[in-house]
Amino acid sequence: MKVQSLYRSFAFGSLLSTAFLAAAPVSVWAADIQERNFKVAIAVNAGTAHYDGGVKFCELLEKKSGGKMKAKMYGGGALGKDTAVVSLMQGGVIEMAIMNANLLTGLVKDFGVLDFPFAFSSEKIAYKVLDGEWGSKLAAKLQDKGLVGLGWWEMGYLNYHTGKKPIQKVEDIAGLKIRVTETPLQIDFQTALGANPVPLPFVEVYTALEQKTVDGGNQTLINLQQSKFYEVQKYVTITNHMYNPQMLLMSKKTYDKLSADEKKILNEAAVEARDHQRQLSQKYGAEAMAFLKTKMSINTLPPEEVAKMKEKTRPLIDKYAKQYGEQTAREMFAEIEKAGRGN
Repeated sequence: MKVQSLYRSFAFGSLLSTAFLAAAPVSVWAADIQERNFKVAIAVNAGTAHYDGGVKFCELLEKKSGGKMKAKMYGGGALGKDTAVVSLMQGGVIEMAIMNANLLTGLVKDFGVLDFPFAFSSEKIAYKVLDGEWGSKLAAKLQDKGLVGLGWWEMGYLNYHTGKKPIQKVEDIAGLKIRVTETPLQIDFQTALGANPVPLPFVEVYTALEQKTVDGGNQTLINLQQSKFYEVQKYVTITNHMYNPQMLLMSKKTYDKLSADEKKILNEAAVEARDHQRQLSQKYGAEAMAFLKTKMSINTLPPEEVAKMKEKTRPLIDKYAKQYGEQTAREMFAEIEKAGRGN
């Protein structure tokens, strides 16, 4: 049975991750708080919304704990590629990370539904779904894999960037070597559009573009600016074909060592930093658009061409719902529909 036909027919119980629950303020002087130092790994650098949001989290954590709990950002993949960082967090070697949520699909297959093309039509809808019961239920699945989800952040919408030619119609994508994240749905999405997908870690993308081993890729406008891809690319095409959630994560081994008071402080800081990060994302996105217009040629794919893109990639939803979890997919689309009605 196709998952689209089942969007409205589901029921699920509430299973909230304790890491997502807001907590009452803790009195630092009376609380059980020890000296803590956390490393926070991230693939990008300062100037991106999720890096700068991480800086805010570090500030909040230190302030709320009276200076006892400290976290330090390690940007630019300094602690390793995201996939390696996940393993190190599971082992308790690295305490925290901020990364693309779809990279967790290898641990919990249900995370793959976040990559469904054109699923979230607006950030507001995404926030409602991810911050609600469905997002908490999905995040809770990480705990059995040695991770704790502390909140959903965002990188924004993915758009095409190319060096050879602008994408003015869907057919222009055919034949291009497009860099993708190392996930099957991202690979199949490009294949469905006739492109040749090239899976690469983010830290290798600039060099690949410079050496022309790939023709382009999918990035947010902020990443295009901050990673200086405009130096090795000429064109941007606005498609908003995938919303890109990020996650603030913690090693469960580290989390389990914290006292109840420390967990409350951690969760409070995570929620406040999440809201701050999203505000930064919107601000930086607008600034990046203005900047990139001075460096690259930017066009918006016409609505009729976006419709063609949706039609070509729609079968991927059914295919991957079977792999990632039909119930998870049904519940997500039902929550998306509900959130859309509330707008």
